[in-house]
Amino acid sequence: MNDRKTSDAAKTDPIRIGVFDSGFGGLTVLRALLPQIPGAEFFYLGDTARLPYGSKSKATVARYAVESALLLESYGADYLVIACNTASALALDAIRSAAHMPVLGVIETGADSAAAASVSRDVLVLATQATVESHAYAQACAAHGLRSVEKACPLLVPLIEEGWIESPVTREVLRIYLEEARAAANEAGLAPDTVLLGCTHYPLLRGLLEETLPKGITILDSAETTATRVRRDLPALPTAHASGRDADLGRCHFFATDSVDKFRTLGSRFLGQPIERVDLIDLGG
Repeated sequence: MNDRKTSDAAKTDPIRIGVFDSGFGGLTVLRALLPQIPGAEFFYLGDTARLPYGSKSKATVARYAVESALLLESYGADYLVIACNTASALALDAIRSAAHMPVLGVIETGADSAAAASVSRDVLVLATQATVESHAYAQACAAHGLRSVEKACPLLVPLIEEGWIESPVTREVLRIYLEEARAAANEAGLAPDTVLLGCTHYPLLRGLLEETLPKGITILDSAETTATRVRRDLPALPTAHASGRDADLGRCHFFATDSVDKFRTLGSRFLGQPIERVDLIDLGG
């Protein structure tokens, strides 16, 4: 896959986009990318053998993420999307230093979209415990002049992966988290008009969020905002080109470091269509 020619004919090759996550949630980002960039070839890597990243040190997350990034680069990726909030929070600088291609993280795109959407300049961030403890969203929002409340929602990921999207249990858990978040916002004197989904699993709960949140609240999906940003960046890349091909999975290559059967089953739920083939790779311990 690395022997790309430098002739004029090679310039018409489809751009290759690598998408990396510690597991399955990043497939919501790939799902958003497919219709945005119908001429691209995608390489998705889920480091399922070493998840969850949230329990690892910053140095370990950086090592894992850099190894994954370099693997995708070796497959010919021209552009890399870090579709993992923990890796975006803890390892983005390390990845950019090691890789030889543009690298985009989901946190910066989320903060960008919040800055564009919020009128009150107050934002509620729903994320995992590890992402909240990193305060990466708070810092990214502050850089745009936004005030934020970060709310950890540790039960949502296992509920989503269990397939309990419409379950009364999930509905009640989400209601409690949102009540706690609103209380924290009131205590801080904030009035969030924008909710930023700071975990790539959470777009699957968008319907429940729309039912539970007050009317007029803007919900920002980091998957969608990241895909929009990639589409905007592509004209600057020499290998980008227009294509009329449909956004199908024939242009997608899936890799996992463990449990390929689980990846196919669970990943299909996140992607919204069946995944037929997942290649097992070994990145070491």
